[in-house]
Amino acid sequence: MGEALLIASERLADFVTAIFIAARTRPDFARETAEHLVAANLKGHDSHGVGMVPNYVDAIANGHLAHDAEAEVLEDRGAILRVDGGFGFGQVVGRQATDLAIERARDTGVVTLGLRNAHHLGRIGTYGERCAQAGYVSLHFVNVTGHDPVVSPFAGREARLLTNPFCCAVPRDGERPVLLDMATSAIALGKVRVAYMKEEAVAGDALLDDDGRPTTEARYLYEEPKGSIRPFGLHKGYGLGLVCELLAGALAGERTIQPKHPRPNAIINHMLMIVLDPDLFGGSATFATEVEAMADYLRGTPAAEGHDRVRLPGDPEAESMERRLAQGIPIDDNSWADILAAAGRAGLSDDEIDALTSAGRAG
Repeated sequence: MGEALLIASERLADFVTAIFIAARTRPDFARETAEHLVAANLKGHDSHGVGMVPNYVDAIANGHLAHDAEAEVLEDRGAILRVDGGFGFGQVVGRQATDLAIERARDTGVVTLGLRNAHHLGRIGTYGERCAQAGYVSLHFVNVTGHDPVVSPFAGREARLLTNPFCCAVPRDGERPVLLDMATSAIALGKVRVAYMKEEAVAGDALLDDDGRPTTEARYLYEEPKGSIRPFGLHKGYGLGLVCELLAGALAGERTIQPKHPRPNAIINHMLMIVLDPDLFGGSATFATEVEAMADYLRGTPAAEGHDRVRLPGDPEAESMERRLAQGIPIDDNSWADILAAAGRAGLSDDEIDALTSAGRAG
């Protein structure tokens, strides 16, 4: 593979917005989704960035993504909210649900919100960051349904789960939040997709082939015969992935990955979100002081061999964002070709695509 293209983030967001508008999306929803995807790229999570655009365009065309749907409150019990996303853009209905929880937390101090039937929510850390910016701690349990499983349970050789993200955000006074945002699989499926598009090996022992043997070949997730992704941390990641499946899927969404439910090759997310005001527990000032003391204590650890320093969860994303804002977002040739093809399927002409992309190269 040749060197990746470097695309300026603002021009990339403009291009993706135009693609979604061409696919009959409301302009404000198109822009919000595009900016969410580009922000994921900026923060180093290419798995949840603009490489998803072809999937979204196809999902609109086949009816799996209701491009103008908004979040609807199904049940309101004060500190308990049930919300349906109507299979709308996850980036839109996920933000709307998060804002509902934040607004309610101002009155109740703690809120549990179940969001069901969202199309792909994208980078879950986005919603955690939004809660932290408002001064709240948040927990997010997410499951994935609608297509075949790709993650094998610990000690199993066949896929039974999907990558089921977990996120926790902790606010800090005047600083970036502590943000733990991770797939419960050894690697996010999107990262395997990126490796597949780049024709690169997947490092480590994250993947199993169709015989249940470790492999570094991404094709086992995209070509027959299919393999699977291991859970992270052996039984620990498997256990947390199952918890996400049960809390987000069985509880919030009333739909898990078990085969009784249809799998139309769609991306459907359910999320159980808990948002709480740290002032409920001894006062936010004490909490903030302890958070900063722990941050200083951890960062003061001498670096181990092969590392330059200790980082907090969320630091790598901030470093990536600073670098990519200056240098541009790298996109491999195969992914870029897929995005251009999706733009055509959405309804943009070749001249429109050229006009939107010709000045977007960062270098």
